[in-house]
Amino acid sequence: MKRITVRYFAMFREHAGMASETIETDAATAGDVFAATRDRHGSSEPAGHCKVAINDEMADWDAAVADGDEVLLFPPVAGG
Repeated sequence: MKRITVRYFAMFREHAGMASETIETDAATAGDVFAATRDRHGSSEPAGHCKVAINDEMADWDAAVADGDEVLLFPPVAGG
């Protein structure tokens, strides 16, 4: 099991009811972390619309996560 800190932004923060949390998980990728927290907090947003960073660096959803990492979840941004 890995211990990962997840930081939530905007609507993800609203769904989670907190700005961050530390979870114990067997997630292998950022996408796995997103799926676990999405199910846990009831978000229906697909990963393809969102952005992720690992340890303050933008990452792909298939990027590996390691024990002690910090995963940041950003919802889609609208604008024009």
